[in-house]
Amino acid sequence: MDEHWTGAPAIEGASSREMWVDSSARVSLRVMEWTPDSPSNETPVVFVPGWGSVFEGWKPLIEEWARHRRIVYIETREKGSSRIKGRISKKDFTVDRLNSDIAEVLGSMGIESKEVDWFSSSLGSTLLVDAFQKGILSGRTSILLAPNHDFIFPIWARFLMKIPLPRWMHPRLMRVAIWAVDRKVKEEGQRIRYRRALLSQDLGKMLLSARFLMGYSLPIDLSSISVPCAIMTASSDKLHGMEKVLSIVERIPGALMIEVPSNQYAHEADVLKEIRQFQSSV
Repeated sequence: MDEHWTGAPAIEGASSREMWVDSSARVSLRVMEWTPDSPSNETPVVFVPGWGSVFEGWKPLIEEWARHRRIVYIETREKGSSRIKGRISKKDFTVDRLNSDIAEVLGSMGIESKEVDWFSSSLGSTLLVDAFQKGILSGRTSILLAPNHDFIFPIWARFLMKIPLPRWMHPRLMRVAIWAVDRKVKEEGQRIRYRRALLSQDLGKMLLSARFLMGYSLPIDLSSISVPCAIMTASSDKLHGMEKVLSIVERIPGALMIEVPSNQYAHEADVLKEIRQFQSSV
């Protein structure tokens, strides 16, 4: 597991660094940053990946993007990289706490959120929609890949997540989770990424995060969002649900929908064409 959470991968044409940034007295988050050898005057791209996501899934996109733009990649606290002091509980993984973490990281790095071009996925996108609506964060632009309107788990999964489980049960529970993802997800690349992410997790953190998320949904009213947003999705992505994604597009003022061939395509360098087209139009 540890190899997924240590070391900023080297990228040709950019310098890299890894740091743990304090987001509160108890919590430090892993942040990776790449700066092009020939930096432009453009604002930074801040990258907030999905629930439990590991860097390897984003490597093809970031390897190309980091040669041209400064990239700040923030791993939220449910991931195996976070350092949390003391006993943890479900309250440590609320959406408000995760959004506060992101704001604190930007503040520590001297980055103004209103100057950021955001790129996020899944839970990361949900966090940003919530934070934009509440005025916790702002941005120059935001591309939100497959935001979750809510987090619907099967009844059997909700039952397992609610009961205390001894640590020796964790590997068995993980095998069940992988089986469930394999049944639900149709795209092979997406299945591989999710399987890799699940196998690399601190299951204790993930369970506490899931216990909060299964009772969460985005606010119905998203009319206070002023950040220019594009919602990116693929009709083949059965995990996030096209109808709910469309509902989010309709509720964010001026939001644009970008449909891509597949969820896997949104992790590849080719998607920079759609990203740049949207960012240059704002």
